[in-house]
Amino acid sequence: SCDASQLCNCSSMGLDFIPLGLTAKITVLNLAYNRIKRIQSQVLQQAVNLRTLLLQSNKISSIDEDSFQSLAKLELLDLSNNSLAHLSPLWFGHLFSLQHLYLQGNSYRDLGQSSPFSSLRNLSSLHLGNSRLSVIRQGNFEGIELLHKLWIDGSNLSQYEQGSLKSIKAINHMIINLRNSNIFSEIVRDTLYSVTWLEVTEIKLPFENKSLVQNSTGPFRIQKLTFKEAFVTDQTLSQAIMLLKEISSLKVLEAINCVLEGKGRWNTEEIARSGESFVETVTIIKVMIQNFHLFFDLEGMESQITRLKRLTIASSNVFMVPCNLAKNFLSLLYLDFHDNLLVNNRLNETICKGSWPSLQTLNLSQNSLKSLEQTAEYTSRLPNLNNLDISQNNFGEIPDACEWPKHLKYLNLSSTQIPKVTKCIPPTLEVLDVSGNNLKEFGLQLSFLKELYLTRNQLKTLPGAAPIPNLVALSIRRNKLNSFSKEEFESFRRMELLDASDNNFICSCEFLSFIQHEARLAQVLVGWPDRYVCDSPLAVRGAQVGAVHLSLMECHRSLMVSLICVLVFLVILLLVAVGYKYHMVWYLRMTWAWLQAKRKPKRAPPKDVCYDAFVSYSENDSDWVENTMVRELEQACPPFRLCLHKRDFVPGKWIVDNIIDSIEKSRKTLFVLSEHFVQSEWCKYELDFSHFRLFDENNDAAILVLLEPIQSNAIPKRFCKLRKIMNTKTYLEWPAGEEQQQVFWENLKGALKS
Repeated sequence: SCDASQLCNCSSMGLDFIPLGLTAKITVLNLAYNRIKRIQSQVLQQAVNLRTLLLQSNKISSIDEDSFQSLAKLELLDLSNNSLAHLSPLWFGHLFSLQHLYLQGNSYRDLGQSSPFSSLRNLSSLHLGNSRLSVIRQGNFEGIELLHKLWIDGSNLSQYEQGSLKSIKAINHMIINLRNSNIFSEIVRDTLYSVTWLEVTEIKLPFENKSLVQNSTGPFRIQKLTFKEAFVTDQTLSQAIMLLKEISSLKVLEAINCVLEGKGRWNTEEIARSGESFVETVTIIKVMIQNFHLFFDLEGMESQITRLKRLTIASSNVFMVPCNLAKNFLSLLYLDFHDNLLVNNRLNETICKGSWPSLQTLNLSQNSLKSLEQTAEYTSRLPNLNNLDISQNNFGEIPDACEWPKHLKYLNLSSTQIPKVTKCIPPTLEVLDVSGNNLKEFGLQLSFLKELYLTRNQLKTLPGAAPIPNLVALSIRRNKLNSFSKEEFESFRRMELLDASDNNFICSCEFLSFIQHEARLAQVLVGWPDRYVCDSPLAVRGAQVGAVHLSLMECHRSLMVSLICVLVFLVILLLVAVGYKYHMVWYLRMTWAWLQAKRKPKRAPPKDVCYDAFVSYSENDSDWVENTMVRELEQACPPFRLCLHKRDFVPGKWIVDNIIDSIEKSRKTLFVLSEHFVQSEWCKYELDFSHFRLFDENNDAAILVLLEPIQSNAIPKRFCKLRKIMNTKTYLEWPAGEEQQQVFWENLKGALKS
């Protein structure tokens, strides 16, 4: 049950005893909420480095005297809520380092005849007492000199020996649960010189009608007195006011969750005769007054409030302060009336002319104010007011102009249901809070504004910086802000804090680039980086803005598309150039022609043969072919039938199909070879088809006529079989002399007949 720091958590394990084998490595041991009944000697002997021992909420009724003897380094010991029937000084005799000791919630009825804490010189906080504690004796706290906090459950304390707490020289905060008011008076007398803050719960006044200071003389130490869940009546409250005025050091008086039975019918004359009060701060929270609407106006208490500087009356159904009373708060600087029943009509009486003359801070939040214009008018009667909180009132509307205190610097209008901001907002403000109002824009000219709070609105952009040039802090949390630019951010030249968290950010490339590379931004943004999360794109939804990195394609989509288009165009251009250079078009066309030819029979049926020869020649050689060769062969006896492309090709038919059909319908193919022939594109196709169709069949259907000498390197290399045939077979050459020409024609006719 121990972690790396040697904190051992064995709580709520149903243990009946402290585990054996504890070593010096353990620093924290939590054995709370088990069923341990006894702490035996030796069981903690080896845990010499233990600093925290938690044993609360067990069933411990017995502790051996030397159980804690080896725990000289122990700083915190919690034995609360067990069954200890007595406390022994021997338990704590060797706990020289102990600072915090919790003993409340056991069953002991007293603290013994002497002090169980005499050796605890470093003790800082002590909690003790229970519902059975009935006696505190003189000497029970001997040995303790200084305490930061002393908590005593004395709800049934019936006997307190005078001087029991005097041995403690200083207690910063003492809390005592006490119902016996007489014992309270004795405790106050004992702690006048030691306690700074005394807090009393569940007491029922009245005090005994004796002086709280008696023969004691100042200066006293006690400065703050708090009553919680106390019960008073009009009579006992009057008595308490007069008795507490004797404590000249008392500056702060608090009453929390108390009950006042009465209507304010106090003995004001006697209170006035007892002199002025030294209290400067009064805080009253959740005081219940039955029939509060019948409460008196406290006439006659004017002399008791002139020195008061701070007054808080919250959650106590206050609906009005009489004008005459309000005028006598001459020194009051701070007034808090939040969570009460103030309405505009009664506010006119509460803040009448000449009332609260020194007031600087006023809190009227969570009341029932309906008119912002009237509220502004009434508060303008306070000449020194500079801080005003009227949040959580349902104003609903805001006028175009308002009259405010001349020196107002702070205004809280949050959660007041105002639909917009107008020039009703005073131009003197340094701090403005308009959170929670569903505002869609903010464009007020506020030259002195330093802090602006726009949380929980509907703003989609940061407010303009020009109207608020001196802004230091801006909160625009939980709005509809999608992003903000570098220009928007840098326009706030004095910005030190920006809270834009909890918005649905669109993590665009521009936004991410700015927010991740702006060095000053991490120091300015509140809640960075945990509370800045992307809402879109979908792939990064829920991720922290600072951790998102989009790809180059996502960030520069249009540029990438343009680059891809350019690359595709260049590739196509390159393919066209390569195809042209290496005759790729020719290969494709001839492959298609070859595939078509392959699907046809190798030989056309005899009845389909229409010509003796298909003549393939270049257009540049057409004069010799048409005027010399055709006349010689077609006028021979018997005449030969020749197929010429100019004359016999079918109009409208694809030229390649015409070539294929003509060759297939001819017994021979006659090629008139020349330099022009090997440079002709269509002659290449005709020659190529013969290459595929005729040469592959190993027959003599092709007749080559060499019209002029041709260099072998002029024949395209792709016609390797043609080159081979010309090197291995005889071909006819057109002679220059007429005698040889006659032999040429005879040989050609013989070849055509074969």
